[in-house]
Amino acid sequence: MANRFILNETSYHGAGAIREIPAEIKARGFKKIFVCSDPDLIKFNVTKKVTDVLDEAGIAYVLFSDIKPNPTIENVQNGVAAFKAAEADCIVAVGGGSSMDTAKAVGIIITNPDFADVRSLEGVAPTVNKCVPIIAVPTTAGTAAEVTINYVITDAEKNRKMVCVDVHDIPVIAVVDPDMMATMPKGLTAATGMDALTHAIEGYITKGAWEMSDMFHLKAIEIIAASLRGAVNGCEKGREGMALGQYIAGMGFSNVGLGIVHSMAHTLGALYDTPHGVANAIILPTVMAYNAPATGDKYRAIAKAMGVEGTDNMSIEDARKAAIDAVRQLSADVGIPADLKEIVKIEDLPFLAQSAFDDACRPGNPRETSVEEITELFKELL
Repeated sequence: MANRFILNETSYHGAGAIREIPAEIKARGFKKIFVCSDPDLIKFNVTKKVTDVLDEAGIAYVLFSDIKPNPTIENVQNGVAAFKAAEADCIVAVGGGSSMDTAKAVGIIITNPDFADVRSLEGVAPTVNKCVPIIAVPTTAGTAAEVTINYVITDAEKNRKMVCVDVHDIPVIAVVDPDMMATMPKGLTAATGMDALTHAIEGYITKGAWEMSDMFHLKAIEIIAASLRGAVNGCEKGREGMALGQYIAGMGFSNVGLGIVHSMAHTLGALYDTPHGVANAIILPTVMAYNAPATGDKYRAIAKAMGVEGTDNMSIEDARKAAIDAVRQLSADVGIPADLKEIVKIEDLPFLAQSAFDDACRPGNPRETSVEEITELFKELL
């Protein structure tokens, strides 16, 4: 069986990278841009950094901001209508996962109108055409949506998140400019950073992992472990490291999948609107311990990448514990809560466990699981 790897056509990295956007737009012949960004980024003039560049270059655009933190089917359908009304031919997505996920869904439906109900996009949808060209500009260092073939849309009627996987949705251009992430508050920096670490660790141990993806994931773990504390404290070097580390993690996991940390986090986001990165960070150490028997010697490499010394001389059990402890310590150091006591209601556990089991990320988990075992994991986190 062949291993497939899909990445952006082009990516730009480094401070000031957004200034490359007009040249790409003009070179590709785009005439009208649909800028997709969430209301808070517009309110705090983060989106303006990109629209100012478009204004200076004389590029026409319209601004769409009907996007919730966990974007819904309604957000997507409103975006499709707005895109058609604008008569645009390119999307510039400015934001975190919410803006980029909305842009992907809108772009796919515009070129594949048979999926206008949005629900039919869940899972691996049989779309035929590439989506509207997307230029993705992340403002958080975590989701890596700018380099993945995945997006997540909330079905508000059913209180569940739909994980959509489509090779046709990957942005043609990623513009990873750490200056666009400079205004992130500490809490968001921590949460999105732990999301990126979860991507790297789950991608490294998932069933679909192989040598090429391992290379990306281990490097991402190394960079994130060395950078996140500094980024949370406002260090420019730390912020630059996180911008790169989260992108490298995305290059890997987009191509091999994730596991039940994400399955469990998705259902918390759908039911309680829990920030995705916070949910991942709380769940990750507990699920790492659960998955350990199915991971061979991989936790030794994780511990080493996290900066733990003496890993080569540890027993496999000690190496596994060292990796889990290092993740737990990093999470605590950046202010992530230790459990789900303030989030989960005990009466919701049957729904949460079943939703997590049904989630598209669950089959990639290295250890076979069940609704009952996921229920026990949620209980352990209470």
